[in-house]
Amino acid sequence: MEKGFFTFREYMKKDDLLTASMEDYLEMIYRLSQYIGFTRIHDLAAALNVQPPSATKMVQKLADAGVVNYEKYGIVLLNDKGKEIGEALLERHQIIEDFLKLLGITENVLEETEKIEHTISTKTLECIADFVQFLKNSPDLIKAFETYRKNKWKSG
Repeated sequence: MEKGFFTFREYMKKDDLLTASMEDYLEMIYRLSQYIGFTRIHDLAAALNVQPPSATKMVQKLADAGVVNYEKYGIVLLNDKGKEIGEALLERHQIIEDFLKLLGITENVLEETEKIEHTISTKTLECIADFVQFLKNSPDLIKAFETYRKNKWKSG
């Protein structure tokens, strides 16, 4: 048997600075901050469907990780490192969402994207990004794929 197999948990052990939850919060802070330059705890909590104390706890962890500036009862500001990571997280999210939509997935796209985005490698994401861009530049291929899927389900 090949020695390259591990359990999912072993594959997920990363030396990354941020956990999946921290990434979700940072991505949302980035989204919310794009227009006015900052966000508030209650807006963040509402956007992520969590209670404000939970959002406060996580923002404090993000501040400890050096990606946001936060003072109690204040606003949440991304620093340069946080902006850079936040932008990359949002881009990763968008690439995966676009890919799933190109595949014809219409139900639970957000949920499926969230499940995938924290487990995908940088190299795989780059390949998917290239494939998505290739397809977007080739509308005839997209139509051919959609026709294939429709005919497949009709004949199956």
